[in-house]
Amino acid sequence: MNWENLFLIWERHKGISLGIFIGLLLGILILVFGFWKTFFVILCCFIGAVIGKSIDNRKNLDVWVNKIFKNK
Repeated sequence: MNWENLFLIWERHKGISLGIFIGLLLGILILVFGFWKTFFVILCCFIGAVIGKSIDNRKNLDVWVNKIFKNK
């Protein structure tokens, strides 16, 4: 199998290819580090993605933080 065939498979089956890659990566992480450490890393990545998306959408980060931690 050469790179052209891999590229062709990627173009035709992006969803399943990405799903297989993510599943393989997640499985390896769980086997190496354990479930809770892997869960923590995924949670940190998710929080980082949410903050990054907020910054990309040009929302003010201070407003976002104040909305989450507002005084009651």
